Amino acid sequence: MDKHRIRIQMKTRKALLDDVEKAVAARNAFELLERTAAFMLSERILLYHSLPDELSTHEFIERWADRKHFYLPRVNGVNLDVLPYERSRMHLGAFNIEEPDGDVLNDLSGIDMVIVPAVAYDRRGNRVGRGKGYYDRLLSGLKALTVGMAYDFQLVDEIDAEPHDVRVNYIITDRHIIACGNRR
Repeated sequence: MDKHRIRIQMKTRKALLDDVEKAVAARNAFELLERTAAFMLSERILLYHSLPDELSTHEFIERWADRKHFYLPRVNGVNLDVLPYERSRMHLGAFNIEEPDGDVLNDLSGIDMVIVPAVAYDRRGNRVGRGKGYYDRLLSGLKALTVGMAYDFQLVDEIDAEPHDVRVNYIITDRHIIACGNRR
């Protein structure tokens, strides 16, 4: 399916969610993630600080921040820098996303898991992002396990992938865990 049409369709569908539905879906999805061996074994996790229309990461971050080493992206031109998460060192950055302050993590080889946002996924791990390519550029250089987090309705039959698109290894929704079969 065409990425532009998917973006419009998902924006419309997300607008129908109320705050309770959003909170329940986020709790369910992140509880599924927390039960996986991959999460239990991961010490260093790169994830996103969610926007209002994304599956919320805020409660999850607060619940695990004292037990896991979290890293968040910060927009730097056309790329994403990766910085350690510290609640007291956040500011409103590009696209009205809270971003971390501090020193950039230059060696990303120690990242165990990346929790990836998207507008939509297909079951092969293809994703539709917001169209700027930030995550494709970031993920192309990483060997970490990648997990796409999404509402269940964000799963579509097929996404017209492009050569530069980077697939995720797993997708976790508020109802399912899907192994996409992609190995790094």
